[in-house]
Parts: sequence; C-alpha cells; structure tokens
Amino acid sequence: MDAKTIIAKRVAQEFEDGYVVNLGIGIPTLAADFLPTGISVILQSENGFLGLAPLDGPVADVDLVNAGGKAVSIIPGGAVFDSAMSFAIIRGGHVDMTVLGALEVDQEGNLANWMVPGKLVPGMGGAMDLVSGAKKVIVAMEHTTKDGSPKILKKCTLPLTGKGVVNFIITNLCVFEVTPTGLLLLETAPGVTVDEVRTNTVAEFVIGPRMCIMPIV
Repeated sequence: MDAKTIIAKRVAQEFEDGYVVNLGIGIPTLAADFLPTGISVILQSENGFLGLAPLDGPVADVDLVNAGGKAVSIIPGGAVFDSAMSFAIIRGGHVDMTVLGALEVDQEGNLANWMVPGKLVPGMGGAMDLVSGAKKVIVAMEHTTKDGSPKILKKCTLPLTGKGVVNFIITNLCVFEVTPTGLLLLETAPGVTVDEVRTNTVAEFVIGPRMCIMPIV
C-alpha cells in the first residue's frame, strides 16, 4: 500500500454518518473513495456544491469541477449555489469536518498550507475560512517533504493559514492528536516504529496510553 492510500484510508475512518465534510485537494480528496460500510457523508466544496460524488465514480459532466479543478458528479439531492452561500455555510459552522494538506504543521496546532515566500503558488483558496469554521480540522499529508525534511515542527516557519486550529494529524507514519498540552501519538502505521516517527518529527510528542497500530487494511 502506498503512502497516499494509507493516509486516505485512515482519514476515511474519521467520517461519521451524516457529516458534512470538505476535502482539500490532493490526498484529502482520495479519502472519499474509502468510505466505511454504512457511513454516508455529504461532501461540500467551497466553489459551490453540497453532495459531490466520490472521485472514483462516473463523471456526468466534465464542466462540473470541484475546488481543485477535477471533474466530479453530484449525488441525487445534491445542491449547487454561489460562492457567497458556500462560504456562509463554512463560516456559519455547518461543516462538520475539513481535511486539508499542509506544508507545515506544529505542536501547537498551527497550520501553514498556502504559500512559500518567493515562490509562485495558487493561494489559499478557502482554507482560512475552513480552519476557522469547521468543527473538526484534520491535516492529512505525507510525513516528510520529498527531500525527507520533517513537516511536523515545534513551530511553523511559513506564513500561517490558521493558529491553533488543527485537531488531528494523519500521515503515512502515524496519527497525532493535538491537545492543549501538545501532540499525543495515537497510532503508528503498520510496520512503523515509534523511533521512526521520532526520527522524522521535529515536534515534541508523548506516546498516548492507548497507542496502537493504525487500523487499516
């Protein structure tokens, strides 16, 4: 199982029946393809949809795209509206969970995911609103950068998207909960040791009393 699939499968286990969920582009979007049996969620997209279908389903209209620009479909009963309504839903606290990627996240729950100074990037989209308005914020990302540098730090160095907003961090190595006293290691991925997590994490963390192996198949 590759790193992205590990992360997406574990994120999908955080879905609860009836949740309204916003999934960021990249790995978070993949989680919709691994919905647990008996769980149904309503996917929201900040460009104006409620009720998006998972990406692995048939695409009815190639001009219908999600916030990441990928062609999608809408389930029966889904709704289409303008961006003003979409952000009213987000800012009004009606999104139960958002899952976002990150450039950096730190042990205080700070998130940086929208720009690298001096580099051309597309901007933050709706991330600033989502981390402020969603009831639960999950960062889903590979544990390190492509060159192996840690992305979970003691303090973010890049411009922040939100301060103290992250609840959980799910990577290909482990799952952290962000608590008022710091990071709590809840799970390690199959075959991954705590020492491997420590080697690839700058942030300080403690091992949770019920730490277990990430329950994915």
